[in-house]
Amino acid sequence: MQEHDLTTAGAASDATGDLPLLRDAAREAGAIAMRYFGNSPQVWMKGGTSPVSEADHAADAYLRETLLAARPDYGWLSEETVDDPVRLSARRTFVVDPIDGTRGFLEGQRTWCVSVAVVEHGRTLAGVLECPAMNETYWALPGQGAFRNGKRIAVRKLADTAEISGLKQLTDLMPADWQARLKRAPYSPSLAYRLAMIASGSLDATFVKPNAHDWDIAAADLILREAGGQLLDQHGRAPLYAGEVTRHGALAAGSGELLAVLAAVIAGLDA
Repeated sequence: MQEHDLTTAGAASDATGDLPLLRDAAREAGAIAMRYFGNSPQVWMKGGTSPVSEADHAADAYLRETLLAARPDYGWLSEETVDDPVRLSARRTFVVDPIDGTRGFLEGQRTWCVSVAVVEHGRTLAGVLECPAMNETYWALPGQGAFRNGKRIAVRKLADTAEISGLKQLTDLMPADWQARLKRAPYSPSLAYRLAMIASGSLDATFVKPNAHDWDIAAADLILREAGGQLLDQHGRAPLYAGEVTRHGALAAGSGELLAVLAAVIAGLDA
């Protein structure tokens, strides 16, 4: 494991006080979003292709006000807030997606999440996914395990058949013997929830197409890692968060030998 993948024990211990704040704020933001769920909220298009709704804006406003009131010295990075480079001078940063999986949310799918993380030196120190339509809450701290609704979770042991999500174009690049073992999982628009599925043992792996943002994965990355899995980039490294660049290239998520195969596929994309 690369040196930058490690979080010091002192920093992890120090982040423990942020977890209750994140959990409470994410729970209320989820309740706010649920008021709009299935009720045809107003929708706009970002960049002509990506939907955003009044539910996203309401949850984002609540999270920004609540979290920064509690930690005014933290930076702020959110999908629904114009990025302010002032955050780069903060020691710690909130990395937030008020509704990860907005498209699915608007279609009435239940697998969307409020994603909230605290990041320091590029690494996630506390992460929460609040998934109110699923009645699920995930959280993790470094070195303390990952949990869903208070019960510890872990990636599952690889069986003869592996369930995988992600781009078929990438799956088709896997070795033939592995392709024969794969079962395609139903697609979930929420990347954070797909990573949580791997962490909780209901999915084996996923490819992540290029252009995922920090707010999509910062919280779920820690939850997956604490459950025994990993999220890796094309160089076989864990992503870093809350820097100047907030987008990522292709990623692979999973565990064990299957993750090694996925990582080899994305490593060869630029070859």
